[in-house]
Amino acid sequence: MSTSFTGIKPRLSIAQIINMSVGFFGIQFGWDLQRANMGRIYENLGANPEEVPLLFLAAPLTGLIVQPIIGYLSDRTWHPRWGRRRPYFMIGAILSSIALIFMPHSSALWMAAGLLWILDTCGNIAMEPFRAFVTDKLPDSQVNRGFIMQSLMVGIGGSIASALPWIMKNVFDISNTSERGVIPENVKWSFYIGAFFFLSAVMYTVFTTTEYPPSASEEKEKDGRKGIAGGVSEIMSALANMPGQMKRVALVQFFTWPGLFLMWFYYTTAVAVNIFHGVDDKDPAYAAGADFAGLTLAFYNVVTFAFAFVLPFIADKLGRKLTHSLCLLVGALGLISVSWVENRYMLYVSMAGVGIAWTSILSMPYAMLSGSLPRNKVGIYMGIFNFFIVLPEILASLGFKSVMVHVLNNDRMLAIQVGGMLFVVAAILCYTVVKENKKPDEEDLARLELEEQRPI
Repeated sequence: MSTSFTGIKPRLSIAQIINMSVGFFGIQFGWDLQRANMGRIYENLGANPEEVPLLFLAAPLTGLIVQPIIGYLSDRTWHPRWGRRRPYFMIGAILSSIALIFMPHSSALWMAAGLLWILDTCGNIAMEPFRAFVTDKLPDSQVNRGFIMQSLMVGIGGSIASALPWIMKNVFDISNTSERGVIPENVKWSFYIGAFFFLSAVMYTVFTTTEYPPSASEEKEKDGRKGIAGGVSEIMSALANMPGQMKRVALVQFFTWPGLFLMWFYYTTAVAVNIFHGVDDKDPAYAAGADFAGLTLAFYNVVTFAFAFVLPFIADKLGRKLTHSLCLLVGALGLISVSWVENRYMLYVSMAGVGIAWTSILSMPYAMLSGSLPRNKVGIYMGIFNFFIVLPEILASLGFKSVMVHVLNNDRMLAIQVGGMLFVVAAILCYTVVKENKKPDEEDLARLELEEQRPI
């Protein structure tokens, strides 16, 4: 390579920011397909409600390992043609798309859980570097715009993916019922379409964007630590030296994400059983309820898309931490109110609250981290930050079975309400603990100077 990056990032056009964000549309398409349908698939294959969280366990355990390693590797990667982050986008998308195609052909619980494990692992390979990609490509003045654009793509991808089973049934008249142990045809076709969008959207970003080469200082920085051992050492060092603001925001994440997981675990089947009074996938009422739940999940993604346009203005007026706290409280009300619903169409109101919270969850925590991370280790730190997404999922998967059986009496609606209460805790912590720092505090500045002197 004959030239090095000087470190001065030019402002990008809206079209360029869209190009670098389209891949997130495909990634979110895959995530929302599984979130809206995996609980239904598991119960169709014979799982009891208290077993569902355990069946999600392998994926976060893998993410706990994969995310920081991919962050470390992508920080150190450079190819003259493919760049730094884009090779990971491409590899993750190809493997995830294959898993999506095979998922609806699962014939046993172990097969569905294994494919979800593969899907989440490969999805993390594609997704984890996307957060660092924004920081790599955009000057500080456009970082918020970059994260908000990702939120827009999440809203579009999630709304279409969640609505697909309903669309397959009501537009294309593809059957939504099946025998026990067989995935309904409308769900199968939704996963096939999801595989296409996942791969094509990510490949669009890969081929329409470029990346800046390493700076001269990055090229010179070598410390002899290579391979997995070097990566583990770097990750442990970064974990031990987390900036103070990152610790504070991570605490908020730790209580936010279990609330989301409980919704994803149980919402679809709760609507099918508690509101539509269905029994199982052979029951037309159950199938109609599960499809309708997917439609309301699609609506919260539409709200996410729309609210992303106004969120930056609210954050500019109120500050990031107050904005995020209020959005979490609105989301809490949305989750808690699901169990009050008697008219199915009121679920749209509940999911609107969740959509407002989801917009903020996708952007505000990362914006609150702005300026707190060493520039040459953004990938590692973004991977570590995701610990506080997967760790709560692991705890929920391990511990919530007992809660469901002994405390909630397997009531899916109560589980969703617990998720809402966790949102309330996260909102209180955000307002009382997180700092409204447009610039890093002195402790973080000193830490950043030391971190940036260490090689990647």
